[in-house]
This record gives sequence, structure tokens and C-alpha cells, in this order.
Amino acid sequence: MHRLLVLFDLDNTLVDRRGTLADWAAEFTARHDLGDEERAYVLSMVAERAYPSTFDAIRTRYRLPMSAAELWQVYCADIAALVSCPAETLEGLDELRAAGWRVGVATNGASDIQRAKLRATGISERVDGVLVSKEADARKPQRQHFALAAARCGAVLGDGGWMVGDNPVNDIGGGRSAGLHTIWVSNGRSWPPPDPGPDHTVPHARAAIDHLLLHAADHARTTA
Repeated sequence: MHRLLVLFDLDNTLVDRRGTLADWAAEFTARHDLGDEERAYVLSMVAERAYPSTFDAIRTRYRLPMSAAELWQVYCADIAALVSCPAETLEGLDELRAAGWRVGVATNGASDIQRAKLRATGISERVDGVLVSKEADARKPQRQHFALAAARCGAVLGDGGWMVGDNPVNDIGGGRSAGLHTIWVSNGRSWPPPDPGPDHTVPHARAAIDHLLLHAADHARTTA
């Protein structure tokens, strides 16, 4: 039996990156006695995407005694301790695999921080494969990123599948260009025109999983 493929974005799709970063920024400024007024700057430095080099600027600004590499390692550990994935989403990943889906994660970012989040939340043990952009020098929305992510799950893009994510360009536009059906996790936002819309819109990842399970059940009935 052909196994359907679904790739999930990680940040702000399976996990709440924004909320986690806000908590981290509060802890970081308190730990280094920087004052609440510096919280916004620290948060802005990691808001879009954080890498080891990010902490060169933070270290210089605050004359911190730790090296940038040490600050990065502490950051990875802190984020792993703070991040979480809703229990119903984790259960949904298990349900998808039990229903015969190939389930993967396709995420941009640095490998050590992204994989730390995957391990800490329990996502890594509930998916067939993971691709982090820094591991392959292929970033969403590039088609190669999706092709490699599919390969990590034992699938090929030519067989079709789904991409679930919160980013209109990287996840939805990229997934569509790669030949995948798309589900946009809106997180309470409206779709930004004039970008072509997704195949389906949901408020959160669990709703996307429910849609996929229903789709698979309908597909099985019509092809039986």
C-alpha cells in the first residue's frame, strides 16, 4: 500500500517558538542583570532566526565574559528546557503513522538548536525523518529542501504529499512549488494577499492532523 507523505514545519507549527523566545529573553536578561529595558533588543536578535554568530553581537554589546560559542550552547540548552509541543499534537503524530503516513519535519535553522527542540519535545521519536536546512545547505522555500526532507522519510516528491506550516512563503509557497498539497497553520492570522492561498487553513497543528486523517480515510473509501 502506498504510504502518504506529510512534512511539518517545526517553529510556530509544531512548537510555539515565539512564546518560548519571549520566556528565554526574560530569563537571559535577568540572569545577566541587564534590566528589563534590554529584553526587547535581546529578543529582536533571535526573533527571526538564531545562529552561533548571533551571540557575537550580544556578547559584545553587554561585555559578557562567556565566549559566543558558550553562549550559543547555553541558549540551545535553555530553549530545549523551555519549548514544548502540545500533547494532542504529539498524539496526532502517532495517529498519522499508525494510519500509514510517512511523517517528517522540514525546518530551516541550525542543526543543534532544532534537533535539541525535537528531542526535548519528543517529536523526534514520532517522525520518520527530519531535515534541518543547515545540514544540507538547502533552505525552504527551495524545492531541494522538500526533496531531501521527503527522502529522509523514504519518499519522493513525485509521489505527492502534504506540507504543513505557518510561513506563507517558506512553507506554503515552497511546498506548492515542490508539488505538495499545503495546509497553512494560521495562528490567528489572516492570509496575506496577494500570495496564492493554501489548499487548506487551520488554526493549529492538531487541526491539520485531523484534516489529514479525514482525507486519508476518505481516500481509502473511494479507492476501495
